[in-house]
Amino acid sequence: MRSLLIALFLLAPLHAAKPNFIIIYTDDQGYGDLGCFGSETIETPHIDRLAREGRRFTSFYVASSVCTPSRAALLTGSYPKRVGLHRHVIFPPDKYGLHPERTTTIADLLKGAGYATACVGKWHLGHQPETLPRAQGFDSYYGIPYSNDMAHPDNKRKFRMSLDDAWKDPAKGITSWNPPLMENEEIVEMPADQRTITRRYTDRAIEFVRANKEKPFFLYLAHSMPHIPLFVPDEVKDPDPKNAYINTIEHIDEQVGRLVDTLRELKLEESTVLIFTSDNGPWLPFKHHGGSAGPLRDGKGTTFEGGQRVPCVVWAPGRVPAGTESNAFATTMDLLPTFAGLAGVDLPDAKIDGFDLGQTFTADAASPRTEMLFYTANGALDGIRQGDWKLLLKGKRKQEEEPKLFNLAEDLGETTNLADKHPERVKALTQRMQELDAEVTSNAMPVWGKR
Repeated sequence: MRSLLIALFLLAPLHAAKPNFIIIYTDDQGYGDLGCFGSETIETPHIDRLAREGRRFTSFYVASSVCTPSRAALLTGSYPKRVGLHRHVIFPPDKYGLHPERTTTIADLLKGAGYATACVGKWHLGHQPETLPRAQGFDSYYGIPYSNDMAHPDNKRKFRMSLDDAWKDPAKGITSWNPPLMENEEIVEMPADQRTITRRYTDRAIEFVRANKEKPFFLYLAHSMPHIPLFVPDEVKDPDPKNAYINTIEHIDEQVGRLVDTLRELKLEESTVLIFTSDNGPWLPFKHHGGSAGPLRDGKGTTFEGGQRVPCVVWAPGRVPAGTESNAFATTMDLLPTFAGLAGVDLPDAKIDGFDLGQTFTADAASPRTEMLFYTANGALDGIRQGDWKLLLKGKRKQEEEPKLFNLAEDLGETTNLADKHPERVKALTQRMQELDAEVTSNAMPVWGKR
């Protein structure tokens, strides 16, 4: 009874008024790349403070191990296949994107409930005017429309320098890639000066918060980095390229601190729910320009845990109990229904794949999510997690076509294949995986434009 009363007390403020929502979404940051998630090489005092004042989610997933489908799932609460954006990533020559009339985003829902909405940073869900953020529920947009290693307009002008050389000579390095910086639907700088882009994103985020402090707001702050190429302002740069990734994460952490300090200054911390997480696991082949998955297997581009289990911190002082940890099974798809529940907003009529995690934010409650499908980076059905059991059918290499079954409670690093010992479980999980995928496939929506 006492634990129930505490849970109700903590939950009550979330429904007393519409809270502000902030999602900080980094790019290619691994599970092990924060101090509060075990990093011994990267210092992240500001994000660590969020964890001390909030809750770490240690079993938190993205729906894909690459950019476009991961972002589609976050904003729509749906598997990427359900919204037609599961087939790898959008490139500059592509003329398709998230359908603004057939999908409902977090921004659409909250804007309809009187929220101010802003997207700052990387978009990567279509770069035609019809698919950019202002067509998807956001009042404004400022950022790079796709990955920061891509080149406008045809993706041919890129990688003129090595990553180490670009780090050593950033003035020349920024001209070796050609991504545009956009304000709403207009290109305002090209190539974007990526030395200052993380700081400028934060400047815009702070401006938005200050301008909307008297009304509820939703800020989606999607940093372009630590996706390669890596850059930081000249005055904070470590000249050694072997420290490039560390330097970049620590600069992001500093900018997170600036934004959170603004919330505290404006006394908005007790009316704001902030989520810090990453779009997928680390890009391991880039070594010191890439991150670490910590105890997890592999990284970006794979369906192993290192590709899709990401760090997540939920910060909401006075609402989320401080210094706590949850191993509740959760995903970015669950944020749309969770925000809708906290804001008292009805969910869209169309079927989504997310669940309301509200009680896992405030109490030691079990997650309503019990299973999740895994799709390869190219959108092929590959596996399922159900409870502590995870089945993968193909892996990332053709020679790995035998089923792989792991018990994540006992083997977080996915080192021991138990498929031969549990053939009936493999059979049951395969059948369930195919049933879920069949429903998603039969109800999939089209993309906007022509793929």
